[in-house]
Amino acid sequence: MTDTRAALPGPGLLDPRTARRRYVTVCALFWLPLGLAIAPMVALMTERGLALAAVAGCIAAHSLTAAALELPTGGLSDVLGRRAVLAAAGLFDLVALVLHALGTTAWVLALGMALKGAGRALSSGPAEAWYVDTVHASAGPDAELRTGLARGGAATSAALAAGVLIGGALPWLLGLGPDLGARIGDATSGLVIPLSVPALLGVVVEVGFLAYVLTALPEPPRERTTLRGVLRGVPATVVAGVRLGGRDALVRRIVLSAGAAGSALITVEVLTPGRAVDLTGAPESGAVLFAGLACAGYLCSMAGSHLAPPLARYAGGSERAVLVGLGAAAGGLLLLGLTAVSSGPAPLTLAVLGYALVYVGLGAAGPSENDILHRRVDSKGRATALSVQSLSLQLVGAGTGLVLGHLPEGSPRWLLGGAVMLAGALLWVRRRTVAEDTRSANSAAGSGDGKTGEAARSAAGATDSQPRPHPGQR
Repeated sequence: MTDTRAALPGPGLLDPRTARRRYVTVCALFWLPLGLAIAPMVALMTERGLALAAVAGCIAAHSLTAAALELPTGGLSDVLGRRAVLAAAGLFDLVALVLHALGTTAWVLALGMALKGAGRALSSGPAEAWYVDTVHASAGPDAELRTGLARGGAATSAALAAGVLIGGALPWLLGLGPDLGARIGDATSGLVIPLSVPALLGVVVEVGFLAYVLTALPEPPRERTTLRGVLRGVPATVVAGVRLGGRDALVRRIVLSAGAAGSALITVEVLTPGRAVDLTGAPESGAVLFAGLACAGYLCSMAGSHLAPPLARYAGGSERAVLVGLGAAAGGLLLLGLTAVSSGPAPLTLAVLGYALVYVGLGAAGPSENDILHRRVDSKGRATALSVQSLSLQLVGAGTGLVLGHLPEGSPRWLLGGAVMLAGALLWVRRRTVAEDTRSANSAAGSGDGKTGEAARSAAGATDSQPRPHPGQR
């Protein structure tokens, strides 16, 4: 008979269901303000008088800051704690949104984008690490994680989709009827214009995010540390996380797959606006179509996240689920590439199918990848490992973006991302695993213990997914 006492949380600990609900709420509250600012971002900067080159510089400030701080902030979360770093991410984003909404000069807007990049780096891992730590502390290291991770991913996608729709529609709505937007602009001497209202609405949501993080995410107290201890501990944790990616084959595959996903996403995000303009025949209508497509992409990613748990069950484990998800994303990009120079209903239908497959596939693969990752690392290096994964996505995506501009227009640009994504999927083609090696060794030694076999590993969440200590942990 199963001992149900093992499933009960200890004093002061959240049960897995409560932890999952709070993790999903945090994901939604963090990404909704950023989604609100996406749609009017470039138009707002242009309205403030920035040239296209200056806009590109502001966006570069965001990307470079996020990449530079990705690993140090992951190590900071492992040393100081999840809640403190997540609250800092919210504070940086709050200030960034204020500067973005009210800034009227290039340097202020660039500073806002840089602060947003810092917030992005700080947020990369703490919430997910908090959720996994809490579930492990409450239900043990073999607790099921994939459902919570999938719902967190779905909440992120839903928040971005809602934010993009609201942020894109709100300035237009303010111009209807009595033209409330013009009245706001006159009352603030042009400081607040309709295009800046979505970011200001995001500030309000960000305040709610900060309050929720500080009150709803309990974590066990950590050892008291000094500034010197933090400065010494963060680099050691970062080095340990990077070494883990080099030493552990599964973690290495996850990091490389994240890079492939970054290549796929930047390909779609860079090339889809031009394709939308070509389809509609005008920049204005193309921008509207792209906003709709962006929202649809987030919704497809949300659907893929919901599909992750049943996909892993039907596929026979997390590794096979990752292969199916990344393979679908690669197939979607190849469809987009093959239809890039074609017109007519059939190519358009295939292109729409390909676009949906990219986001559904990546959404379905993500929770299973992270389920494997969290079983390979422990709490002391969890946020750092997530930061390594995120950094791989950003760096490979940036490299792909640079190469795209030098390729001929049409199919070659799409096929580059498709080829990289296909290579990432092929990393997960069925191969001999550690679980099988152990089983073979036991068989050779005359052992009949079936608990070490693949079925028991799959029931725990993933084939060959038992955690092992990583270097540098004390």
